[in-house]
Amino acid sequence: MKRREFLKKGFALTAVGTTAGFSLISLLGKSRRLYFRPPGALAEDDFLAACIRCGKCIQVCPYNSLKYADITDGLHAGTPYFNFRRTPCYMCEDIPCITVCPTDALDHTLTDINKAVMGTAVITDREACLSLNGLRCEICYRACPLIDKAITLKKHQQTITKRHTVFEPVIHKDVCTGCGICENVCPLDETAIRVLPSERGDKAGHYIYLKEQV
Repeated sequence: MKRREFLKKGFALTAVGTTAGFSLISLLGKSRRLYFRPPGALAEDDFLAACIRCGKCIQVCPYNSLKYADITDGLHAGTPYFNFRRTPCYMCEDIPCITVCPTDALDHTLTDINKAVMGTAVITDREACLSLNGLRCEICYRACPLIDKAITLKKHQQTITKRHTVFEPVIHKDVCTGCGICENVCPLDETAIRVLPSERGDKAGHYIYLKEQV
């Protein structure tokens, strides 16, 4: 094979490989989802620098809520995260995940779990929410460990029939810890309430994007 032909074929194969690579990256990007760090976690860059991937916080969790990011998650591999739809943070009073952390990846000055900020709950699908459709669901409200503080109910008349009262869950972002219990207990196949990143100043940044867990 002549040198010119060889180079042309080499470039063609490289282009195909590059395109396939970008397609794979694009596919992975579409399947990524938001997950959250343990209570007291530093902002993500600082957390990754401080966490030594010892797994102690995961092992000590009494509810098996924390999971390991796996090797395909790159720099995040071996670090702890919550999949709230599967298992939320049940807000242990003694916060064992922080107690056993050998570094400052989890803030040891956080001693009151009610002061934790992992994220904040948001009703992300108002059209699907059963309570907002006039049904007495209220499951997220009643499951909230800070009931009548982080989530309250607002009563107003149903606008279509004007015969029923709607009990709308209202999330108070200045109190919500982002524990994910409301997301976990939502009875819909696609939850109408999710934990999203908090905007509470330096308390934000306790989340990561990983490939979606099935």
